[in-house]
Amino acid sequence: MTNEKKLQGKVALVTGSSRGAGRGIALVLGEAGATVYVTGRSTRAQSVRTDLKGTIEDTADEVTARGGVGIAVRCDHTVEADVQALYERIRQEQGTLDLLVNNAWGGYENYEDVDFLVPFWEQPMKRWDSMFDAGLRAQMVSSRHAMSTFFLEQNRGLIINTGVYSDIGGNYPVNVFYDTVKRAVVNMTRTMSQNLKAQHLEVTALTLAPGWMRTEAVLKHYGLQPDDPDFMKIEDLHPTESVEYIGRAVVALASDPEVHLQAGNILEVGSLAERYDFTDTDGRRLPPFRV
Repeated sequence: MTNEKKLQGKVALVTGSSRGAGRGIALVLGEAGATVYVTGRSTRAQSVRTDLKGTIEDTADEVTARGGVGIAVRCDHTVEADVQALYERIRQEQGTLDLLVNNAWGGYENYEDVDFLVPFWEQPMKRWDSMFDAGLRAQMVSSRHAMSTFFLEQNRGLIINTGVYSDIGGNYPVNVFYDTVKRAVVNMTRTMSQNLKAQHLEVTALTLAPGWMRTEAVLKHYGLQPDDPDFMKIEDLHPTESVEYIGRAVVALASDPEVHLQAGNILEVGSLAERYDFTDTDGRRLPPFRV
């Protein structure tokens, strides 16, 4: 992966970027020279996950250290007033927005309370609510404000909604709540794209699906520290991706002048690695994830 500043002068917003995929995306955008607004609820003053390291300030500082400009803004993406204030701040400070990555997700909060794979009648409804409110609804609210604050007037912009490729069949265990909301993200993004096309707007919306990522929570489950280079000693983790693999996919898409040809599609990071000729941080080119 080249350190070329492909996105120098571009302004990006990555929601839910204190940890996990959002953090990885923000860091790689920083490497590409972008100004990145890093949002979430975990701050150095107060974190929503005391069991995991990572705050919006930590991510923003590393974005800057990698060559971009990281700006941390606390935002609860389930609260529309917070979202509106966020977009107004970006407008006042930058006057433009080029890229929105909707990655905020609350579906893993209180993960240990009830087994994630129990049947739907045993799943707590608060899990359903958090997945839809802090996941699907948050993506729609953020996209609406991106349109009204920037993209309609600019008549340009890229919206990337993170999701999963779920049409893989088989008899693997599934969380009905999770599968439902993730499929809804794909459908929502496709129909958003149809709206944009019908209005002759040069704004692109697409879904980006990573594989199994070595997030802070995954590494903690296996007794490893964040970004531990010894993960290959654990066989279960061999097919996993770093959180920066999806970041490299985002930079590739945001740098592609023909990204509009992918409007409405669900794209897999593994397939984009082949198309755009990039690898993960350990030099591997992992294929699309399949159970």
